[in-house]
Amino acid sequence: MRRFLHTRHRGPIRHTSEVRRGVLFAALAVALLVVKSCAWGQTANRAAEASANEGMRGSSHGSDLLRQFNTSLVTLTKQVTPAVVQITVTSYGPIDHSSESHDVALIARQHGIGSGVIVDRDGYIVTNAHVVEGAQRIRVTLNSTTGGAPFATRTESEHRVLDAKLVGADKDIDLALIKVDAKNLPILNLAPTRSVHPGELVLAVGSPEGLQSSVTMGVVSSVARQPDSDQPAVYIQTDAPINPGNSGGPLIDIDGYVIGLNTMILSQSGGSEGLGFAIPARTVQFVYENLRKYGHVHRTEIQANAQEITPTLAEGLGLSHDWGVIISDVTSGGPAAAGGLRPGDVVHSVDGHPVTALPDLATALYLHSPKKSVLMDVLRGSGKVSLVIPAQQDDDKPNDLADLIDPENLIGRLGIFVRDFNDVVPSVLRSSVRIPSGVVVVAQSPELNSYSSELRAGDILHTFNGTPIESVQQLRSQLRGTKNGHAVVLQIERAGKLQYIAFDWGD
Repeated sequence: MRRFLHTRHRGPIRHTSEVRRGVLFAALAVALLVVKSCAWGQTANRAAEASANEGMRGSSHGSDLLRQFNTSLVTLTKQVTPAVVQITVTSYGPIDHSSESHDVALIARQHGIGSGVIVDRDGYIVTNAHVVEGAQRIRVTLNSTTGGAPFATRTESEHRVLDAKLVGADKDIDLALIKVDAKNLPILNLAPTRSVHPGELVLAVGSPEGLQSSVTMGVVSSVARQPDSDQPAVYIQTDAPINPGNSGGPLIDIDGYVIGLNTMILSQSGGSEGLGFAIPARTVQFVYENLRKYGHVHRTEIQANAQEITPTLAEGLGLSHDWGVIISDVTSGGPAAAGGLRPGDVVHSVDGHPVTALPDLATALYLHSPKKSVLMDVLRGSGKVSLVIPAQQDDDKPNDLADLIDPENLIGRLGIFVRDFNDVVPSVLRSSVRIPSGVVVVAQSPELNSYSSELRAGDILHTFNGTPIESVQQLRSQLRGTKNGHAVVLQIERAGKLQYIAFDWGD
């Protein structure tokens, strides 16, 4: 505190009363400073208390938001899980074989687990084609309708296991439709027209490693990913953990709609690495409607080839863009040629949808109805040309012999799956046929009591001990009439050449 003292002073000396007044004024000033200081302190204390209280209120508010978020997730999970089923399959499928026998298709009995989504209250369920491939028996485990009751307390009606039948499948897109005999089942709605955006929150529901009703959370990483450039399929990418057994389960948005069907992962370890892929709901809806109505998918074919535009290709051809899709070939006499499409045309749009990459074109054609013409805008030279291309239906034909495997046509004593020659598409046989009749071996099956391991996929059985074989039924009849200890000689055709296979028949 500053003190007033007498010192040298050139002015008049003040009286004692003046000194007293000076002291009074000084004391008053000090008092004011003290009061002001105290006021500042009280204000600071009140501010600190207010800040602390605000922090507590903010923390409480944050906790409320977390509770709301948690409650929303629990409610959403209860809403969607009853319509997600576990699928167990007993099937025949290919097994690994040695490098010495790459031309032999070995098929064995297998057991698998996947997931599915009920999309119709009368028991229609969509899943992946690879889940039910080669199925001999399909069983569906319905989820608890209580939305979270412990397994031990679930009643028989809440956890039913039903047999299912295969309605149809599309291997190219990896979708299948199965049906159970049940009514008034809970369903999930597909969202084929809903816009999906990177970063939005999603849930994946399924049976990873057989653990039914597992729910994982993540975001949409990408809305249009094509892992395999040779396949037309385009996927939604997500980082929601997906593992084996999730196949066929739904990818759900926060409103409870199915935006995709989980189908595969990219993984070095075999487990989830945050690279999961789901078939978009738009494609699922299209395939579901086709499979339910026809048992297979009606595809649009225009008989033209297309490829991605690269900077080098664009420079060499003098194109205005170094990206997009260019028509590289048009089949003479095909729909594309009839519609005026030419090699060198750059595809601008299909049915009003912009085409910036090959997956856009593939998806647009796949989802186009064969009953309607394809409206295509192309860039030709310096102008844009609008074309109307008549659509042609592409029949869903088998690509190889394994596609023809039917558990009903297993000849266990010979260790082979067979089909009548007339049921086999000639292009699948890979070689010219000398005698267009008989029974075709479509795969081997390593049955324990089978007699001959010399038969291979693609062999055609023509005679049985000299008797012509025209059908699978005739082959079965000949086998039933053969006595133990007698010789069996099969005349077969392999790669266009005839030969005999002989062995002894017995118990």
